[in-house]
Formats: sequence, structure tokens, C-alpha cells
Amino acid sequence: MTTYGSFPGSRPRRLRISPVMRRMVAETRLHPADFILPAFVREGVSEPVPISAMPGVVQHTRDSLKKAAAEAVEAGISGIMLFGVPEESKKDALGTPGTDPDGILQVALRDVRAEVGDELLVMSDLCLDETTDHGHCGVLDEHGRVDNDATLERYAEMAQVQADAGAHVVGPSGMMDGQIGVVRDALDQIGREDVAILAYTVKYASAFFGPFREAVGSSLKGDRKTYQQDPANARESMRELALDLEEGADMVMVKPAGPYLDILAKVAEVSDVPVAAYQISGEYSMIEAAAEKGWIDRDKAIFEALTGIKRAGAQNILTYWAVEAARKLR
Repeated sequence: MTTYGSFPGSRPRRLRISPVMRRMVAETRLHPADFILPAFVREGVSEPVPISAMPGVVQHTRDSLKKAAAEAVEAGISGIMLFGVPEESKKDALGTPGTDPDGILQVALRDVRAEVGDELLVMSDLCLDETTDHGHCGVLDEHGRVDNDATLERYAEMAQVQADAGAHVVGPSGMMDGQIGVVRDALDQIGREDVAILAYTVKYASAFFGPFREAVGSSLKGDRKTYQQDPANARESMRELALDLEEGADMVMVKPAGPYLDILAKVAEVSDVPVAAYQISGEYSMIEAAAEKGWIDRDKAIFEALTGIKRAGAQNILTYWAVEAARKLR
């Protein structure tokens, strides 16, 4: 005789039985509006330059960047985050191209705004690392250390020229103490209360940034461990969040995303402003490299990684797959 009571009473598998069932009960959904595309524009090139460590990603010309921005609008993503790569000869100790109204990033901001207007949020990286001859995110003192307060003065000026060039959103990424408050004051002083700040609130000194160094033509020697966060620490992320919110951040971000989903979840749980996460170059390159070897299913891995970031609490994701993923979702 069959003893029916010996079988499971609860069967979670019933809700996994078919694609349509799984779709209906899915707790996390990706949407094109979740995505922001990081994009690099390089001064003095006539054709896009492939980034060898990031297959499929290029350093744009001004014209190809405008095309990429138009494609981003068509795909339905929310924003494009611009990084400028000046000619090597123009870099100096102060990162002068970063505050030159005719510097490559400011020129690119004007180009993209002229191309897409307000159909796409045009965002700008607010940092000195691409423009300094030493590759650090700030001004160095006489001992070769990053001078926090001298750097804040440079950030204030950068914020103003980027706003004048058309940035809807500025992204201070240097992890200087007090940077959000200084940038907010600088913008308000020129009547640009409308320009939002996406704070790089949590930014770890990560090995996964490696391919990005090629993407921005970094001149860095050494590391950024004295100002970016220690991967071993979590509590200081919450302290950084509290400070950025107090100083006026409109949105906050965790970077990298994948290795720090625990931190992302903590930030998302308590933040009262939108939370973003940056799926950085190393995260992108690992999946592309493994897929090229035939070790993983590329598309499935991309969407699994993006879903994990969204599930952990990110409202928006900066990803180099932004346009591709948005098109496939649509």
C-alpha cells in the first residue's frame, strides 16, 4: 500500500516547471532603463581604437561616440558615462585637460548633448586620473602623496566646466574625503542646481580594474590604496555612504559590482537615494575571455551576472554590455 503522507507536502519545483511559470514568478527583472553605458573618447584619433583587454569595447573618436550615443537612445537605456582620454603630451601634474573647456571630455560632452539632447542622461567622470602624468586621481604633494584638499579644489573646477559643457550628471570617482560637498557647492555657485551628482560612494582598490587602465591610457605607477577602500573592509562603506548622503549626493554607487554584492546589498538596504553599481572592466573581460575559450555560455553568463547585481539592490547598472543587453531584453 502507498503511504502518501511520506511524500513532500511542499514542492517548490512546481513554480519552476516551465519557462512561462518561471517568468511569471521571477522576483528580479532587468529592463533597458536599468543600464548606463560607460564610454571612452580619445583625442587625436581618426578611427575607433580597440581595447585589447576588453574585446568589443573601443576608445571612440568624436564621431563614433556620437553614433554610440544615438544607439544608446534607440536601445532605451538611461545614460552614458563619458571618460576622456587626452593626448599624452597634454597630461601634467595638475590634470589640466580636466578643467580645460576644450579638453577632450568637455568637447565630447558638448558633442553628445548636441546629438541626443535630453533623450539620454549624459554623465561625466569627474576625476583626474585620465589627465595627470602620474596617473593618480588627485594632486600630489611634495612627498608624492595625494593631497586630498588640493585635489578638492581641482574637482570643484572640473564640476563647473563639465556642467557648462552639458553634463546632466557628474560622477566624482576619486574617493577624496569631502568631494561630494565640494562639488555640490561648486555647482550651486554657478547656478547649476539642476546638475545631479552620482557619488562613487564605495570604490575598492580592486585588481579587477586592470583592463580599465588600458582603456583610459593610464600613466599610473604604484596603486591607489591610500584613497580607495580596502577589499577586506565593510563598515567603512557605510560610513562613506552616510557622509555622501549628508553632503548632498543625489545617487550613490558601489564599484566594483560582482565581487562586492554583499556591500551593494547593505548600501541598498539603508540608502534613501537611488543606488547604482558599476560592473567594471575586469568583470566584463573575464566573461568575454571565458566565452571566447568556449568555457561558458556568453549570453547566459552576462544576464546571470547582471541579474545578480540587480537582485543585490542596484537600481541602475553601469555595464559595457548596456546596449547589447537592452536590445536583447526588448
